[in-house]
Amino acid sequence: MRVLISGGAGFIGSNLALKLLDQGYEVVLLDNLSKQIHGDNPETSYTYSLIKNKCKLVLGDVANYKDWKNAIEGIDIVVHLAAETGTGQSMYEINKYVDVNIGGTAKMMEVITNEKNKVKKVIVAASRAVYGEGKFRCEKHGIVYPVSREEKYMEKGDFEVKCPICDKDVEMLPTDEESKLHPTSVYGHTKQSQEELCMIVGRSINIPVVAYRFQNVYGPGQSLKNPYTGILSIFSTRIKNSNNINIFEDGLETRDFVYIDDVTQAIILGIESDKANFQSFNVGSGEKVNVLTVAKILKEKYRSNVHINVTGNYRLGDIRHNLGDLTKINSFLGYQPKVKFIEGISNFVKWVENQNVEADNYETSIEEMKSKGLYK
Repeated sequence: MRVLISGGAGFIGSNLALKLLDQGYEVVLLDNLSKQIHGDNPETSYTYSLIKNKCKLVLGDVANYKDWKNAIEGIDIVVHLAAETGTGQSMYEINKYVDVNIGGTAKMMEVITNEKNKVKKVIVAASRAVYGEGKFRCEKHGIVYPVSREEKYMEKGDFEVKCPICDKDVEMLPTDEESKLHPTSVYGHTKQSQEELCMIVGRSINIPVVAYRFQNVYGPGQSLKNPYTGILSIFSTRIKNSNNINIFEDGLETRDFVYIDDVTQAIILGIESDKANFQSFNVGSGEKVNVLTVAKILKEKYRSNVHINVTGNYRLGDIRHNLGDLTKINSFLGYQPKVKFIEGISNFVKWVENQNVEADNYETSIEEMKSKGLYK
C-alpha cells in the first residue's frame, strides 16, 4: 500500500511517515521545504532529516497542479497535511492562506477527479479552529455557540466568553463534532473549506474522505524556527535565547495539547478503518491546560531565570478556551490518547535541549500584527 503525505517533511508528516514505514507501508512525500518551517537550509532541518533517503520526496508545491499529478501516480492513500498554519498570521496574509490551504486542496481533488490514478481514500487535516470559540453553556439559555469575543470587553481585561443572547459569562464545554462551525480566523475558515471541499468531491466520485480536527499538536520535532504557531516552541525558543515570555490576555486561556504520537495513531486508524469513511473527528488529549501553566512548567524544566509577563495584550481572532470532545473518535475508531501533558512536555523539553538554539523572531511577528491593528 502506497501512501502520499503532503507536507510530509513537516512535523506531523515526518512522524507519520516513520510510523507507516515501520508498519510496512510504502511512503511518498510531497513538500516544498518551506523556509518558515525548515529554515534557510533544509539539510539542517530536524524533521527533514528524519525521513531523508527513507522515502521518495517530490519537491513541489500543493498549489501546483503538475506537482500533485506527479506525486499522486501509483498512490493508494493520500494524507493531506500541507497547509499554512498560524491564526495570527492568517489575519493579514489572507491571500497566501487561501491560495495554499483552499487552492492547494482544490488542486489535489481536481487531480484525483480528472487524472488517471489509484487513490482509494483521502485523509485531510482539518482543525479545531473550525469551531471558533466552541461550545458553551449559559446559565439562562443552555447550550450556546458564541461568536468572536468583543473588543469592548477585552480592552478592559475581561477575556471571558459571553452568551450571544444575554451577554453574560458562559461555561466552556468539550466541543463535539456536531457543534456549530463558525471560525473566527482566516486560518479557521480555510481549514473548514478544506474539509468541506474534500467531503463534497469525495462523495461525488465515491472516494472516502476522513477529516481530522486536530487540537494543539505538540512534541519533539515541532518547528523551533516558526514564530507564528506552536506555543511550546515559541516559549522554548524565547527561553533558550534568554528572552522573557510574554503571555497574552490573563494567562488563563486554555488549550487541548495533543501529543504527536497520539495524532499519528489517529491518522493510521483512519487509514485502516472503513468506519472512518466520510466522517469528521476531533483528535485531542482529553485534558485542558492554561497557557500560564505551560510557561511555568517550561521555565522550571529549562531551569531558566527569564520572567513570565502576563501582559493583558490580545490578538484578534484568538479563541479563549479549547477542549475537544473525543466521544465520537473513541466510539468509531477506538482512539484513546496515551500521552498525558506532563509526560509529553517532558519529552519535548528533552528533545529541545539537544537542538541548536534558533533565532528568536517572536518580536518581529508581534510587530507585524501591531502594524495591521491585530495586536492590542
